[in-house]
Amino acid sequence: MHTVLPGGRRSWLRLAAAATVLSSHTFAAGAQTRTGAPVVRTTGGAVQGLALSSGVRAFRGIPFAAPPVRELRWKPPQPAATWQGVRLADRFADQCMQARIYSDMMFRNAGVSEDCLYLNVWAPADARPNAALPVLVYFYGGGFQAGDGSELRYDGESMAKRGIVVVTMSYRLGVFGFFSHPELTAESPQHASGDYGLMDQTAALRWVRDNVARFGGDPAKVTIAGESAGSMSVSAQMASPMAKGLFARAIGESGAVFSSSGPMATRARTEENGVRFAQAVGAPSLAALRALSATELLEMAGRQGMPRFGVNVDGYFFPQPPAEIYAAGKQARVPLLAGWNTEESSWRSLTAQSPTPDSARAVLARVFGERAGDAAQVYPAGSAAEATQSLVDLASDRFIAYSTWKWLDTHAATSAQPVYRYLYARPRPGAHGAVHSAEIEYALGNLATNHAYAWTPDDEKVSAAMQAYFANFIKTGDPNGAGLPAWPVGTAGPNGEVQRLRIDVEPHAEAEPRARYRFLERAFTSAQP
Repeated sequence: MHTVLPGGRRSWLRLAAAATVLSSHTFAAGAQTRTGAPVVRTTGGAVQGLALSSGVRAFRGIPFAAPPVRELRWKPPQPAATWQGVRLADRFADQCMQARIYSDMMFRNAGVSEDCLYLNVWAPADARPNAALPVLVYFYGGGFQAGDGSELRYDGESMAKRGIVVVTMSYRLGVFGFFSHPELTAESPQHASGDYGLMDQTAALRWVRDNVARFGGDPAKVTIAGESAGSMSVSAQMASPMAKGLFARAIGESGAVFSSSGPMATRARTEENGVRFAQAVGAPSLAALRALSATELLEMAGRQGMPRFGVNVDGYFFPQPPAEIYAAGKQARVPLLAGWNTEESSWRSLTAQSPTPDSARAVLARVFGERAGDAAQVYPAGSAAEATQSLVDLASDRFIAYSTWKWLDTHAATSAQPVYRYLYARPRPGAHGAVHSAEIEYALGNLATNHAYAWTPDDEKVSAAMQAYFANFIKTGDPNGAGLPAWPVGTAGPNGEVQRLRIDVEPHAEAEPRARYRFLERAFTSAQP
């Protein structure tokens, strides 16, 4: 799972102190092409990539928007400048400004910068312009606070070897990507503020629409995918009219912009947080906030007690709360494949006591109050083992499984499109359960990029099957294919039963435990104001 680094924020900030307002990764234009190095002419200019040993062609650090610095800080992404000659695209651009808060993020770039709106493309060895190959655009996770398209687990080479053009990108994070303030709203033609990171993603999708055919991809066959905050991003792009028509299919791994803790934050509420933040850092005006260096702003945002900035109903990217958009069937009506893992969160997030029938009942009473008796029917605790499993299930559901379930269920009900549901159950070697983010390397065929685990033949088998399912879906909108156990469409039948695929060493279809999620739906709805 995303493991938090102890004391990692301040140590990472020492590295961030070297970051300039404009990144040091601006590559030389007009460079001479190297023999055998692939060159593609984009709408911005020609880029020269790398020919990998597998034959896959990789292009790293292509700008898709202007650097969001100075007066462009906290504005929707603007068009990138064009260039003359050939731009080297042989190394990853810097990460967007962030603290190093997760130990499992393995980056392949030099550091952090506010100038970070770049993307990466992997094209199959035999791809030619206008070859009409399917396209995968993958959004990274990290709680909208961390992450980068250069991470090893998102590497696109393995999927490219399956005939898919793969794109990863970077988007603004934290206070840089989601800050909201009344002055920002006042200066906006749309009278909106916040959600700039999501707009960055949409800008990258527009770049894909305009350029991917030059790399062999088909702009009409784009699948957007992501894990955790990346999966939330997928559900967000599906809800936003800004992304309309930019993709044909969607994959979500553990996350959606539905919530068990109440409605999404309104712009008014996030503006209040913005004013409180500005006052706390002694920069009460927008001009003063923009005058701060990126490193200063990052350090200040990480201080104890500061508000945390995330997705809001800004009035532009989201004209309405996304749950309402989905309920009305106004989201992108595309095939959806999504699911979550068996241990998205630990029972320790609910109690410090070892799970027993008594401690489990105490948790249910604290969480559900007078509904605790009903909760015990779907989270049984007749023994210590059963109590442990139920508390893991409850912690996982509250964290991210329920929101993902609600996304699938609402889309199935209002889109008239197929949904494919999964439960990922394969633990990494040495782990007890399939924790949050554990499936990424399996799904993208990247086990070999993570040397922290002694992968076994069973792990390779799970990865081969999961990657094949994903590749089939990216190509056709249906994960099923030769040699794979059948994955049924996850819409309710006449008796209300819904099927999902349990992904493990032997994948198989199973009934989804809908009583559990229906109970949570009633409990969460009644608890909201």
